[in-house]
Amino acid sequence: MLHLKIITLGKLKESYWREAEAEYLKRLSASVKLEIVELREETFSDKDEPAQIKQKEAEKIRTALGDSTDNYLIVLDEHGRQFSSVEFSEQISELTNRQVSHLTFVIGGPLGLDESILRLADLKLSFSKFTFTHQMMRVFLLEQIYRATMIQA
Repeated sequence: MLHLKIITLGKLKESYWREAEAEYLKRLSASVKLEIVELREETFSDKDEPAQIKQKEAEKIRTALGDSTDNYLIVLDEHGRQFSSVEFSEQISELTNRQVSHLTFVIGGPLGLDESILRLADLKLSFSKFTFTHQMMRVFLLEQIYRATMIQA
């Protein structure tokens, strides 16, 4: 069974996002072992330097990643590679065929991810050239993981 971890900054605040997440977690439970790690996002104002905020968030992400060497790290990044749903499913299938059993996805906060986290990534993934909230991306990611499992089946 494939093990997935989603590390995300911030919580799902609105009930409709929590309900959508719960539905995809239920659907995925038969085929995937999934863990969601919510990290507290840094609060900031216009006076704060975005780079410092991203560095603080990167420290939390690195702690959540741990020391695992059998982990394939996929970060969501606006400059990452874009896939169709079929291509994404094939990518996951290829990884499992290569004996990768643990995939970790990282969703950054409103300012994005620090360069130090981007450098750790095995794959940078972009869903679109549009910008979406990290809450939306969390549900979109779950939907695409579910869709990938259905395509594989």
